[in-house]
Amino acid sequence: MRREEARVDDVGRMAARLRGLTEVELAQVQAELLDVVEYRKSGLSLNSVIGCPLDCGYCVRHVFGNFGMKVPREVVGPEQAVAALTGHRYFRPHLTPVQLMNRATDPMLPVVKPHVFEVLRRLDEQGFTNHVLLITRWRVEEEDCARLNTLRQLRVTLLVTHSGIEDERIEPVDSGVAARSLGLAFGCAERYRVILYWRPIVPGLNDGDRHLERALELSGSAHATVFTGLFFRDEIRNYYRAHGLPEPYEESARRKIFPERLEQRILTAAARAGAGSPLFRKTSCAVAYAHGVADYNGHYGIRELCDICPIEQVTRCANGWQLPDARRVEAMAQELGGRLVAVTERAVVVDGLDEQQRYLMQHTLGFQVHDVAKPHHPHRHGRADLGWPVPVETS
Repeated sequence: MRREEARVDDVGRMAARLRGLTEVELAQVQAELLDVVEYRKSGLSLNSVIGCPLDCGYCVRHVFGNFGMKVPREVVGPEQAVAALTGHRYFRPHLTPVQLMNRATDPMLPVVKPHVFEVLRRLDEQGFTNHVLLITRWRVEEEDCARLNTLRQLRVTLLVTHSGIEDERIEPVDSGVAARSLGLAFGCAERYRVILYWRPIVPGLNDGDRHLERALELSGSAHATVFTGLFFRDEIRNYYRAHGLPEPYEESARRKIFPERLEQRILTAAARAGAGSPLFRKTSCAVAYAHGVADYNGHYGIRELCDICPIEQVTRCANGWQLPDARRVEAMAQELGGRLVAVTERAVVVDGLDEQQRYLMQHTLGFQVHDVAKPHHPHRHGRADLGWPVPVETS
């Protein structure tokens, strides 16, 4: 048993029952983590449990300042969590995509699972048909699959994270854990769908031919595959430096870093391999394909994203996509406190709205919504500029 597997088992014994935050922990937790609902691109993110022992060096928990919290704790119980989610001002029944426990823990940790399944049960019993995403790199058991198969209304997607990173200082969890979870979950899937979440792919770390071949082999045990790069924020870079880890890039970035050359190598390898599930650049594209619906993020407007999608999915997205009425969009932007800059074939462009407000508009319209101050350059697929040619300004 690897060190990290032993640690998770130790945490499970220490926290045989999921407990709430102690007063000391409460005083140390950032206020942002105590607000259990946050709107992110793939949907409203419910994080009613925080704390994780998995120690992945690139974890987004660095950004929220709780990487040192190893024992999962409840911020609120399942009943209050569901009330916070469904009562959120931006929640729309049957429309708003939802993510569970993707910011500060792993939903498949033994001590966290009962909380997660109770949240799912309560949402399902209320008749919501929203997309619900669960992202894990931990062990999925047959019992977990059976419980997911009992859900009748929710459209649940299990995204199993696999990186193939072998440096235990960066990722202590053996990628074999994810491989076994993926195969089991896919084989048992009836009411839910399974996606291989191939990430983070980092040049010089896990992008060798052997790594690519293994991931593409695993993609055959999934309904779809998403491949993506690394969030290398300042907080994560600082952690790397403090622990003497090799820095993958010379700069940090707000968006995920995924160089153009790396993407081309992956697409070439996938075309050569032939078998496996379809590759997608965006999570919502893969989720939509797995469930046989149009992309809820409206990526069809960014046509270069679609050049690797199966033709049947392109057709679904084309049929579900339409240019929104400018007057309606302008009214939405003003109501949220911003202003409409333009409506183009690619996206609605706004000014003065934060990410949560833009995502609300995006999911309501089924159309991309971009911030004028943070442009999306063509063919970069919303990624950081690192590793891509300098954009040519046009008049």
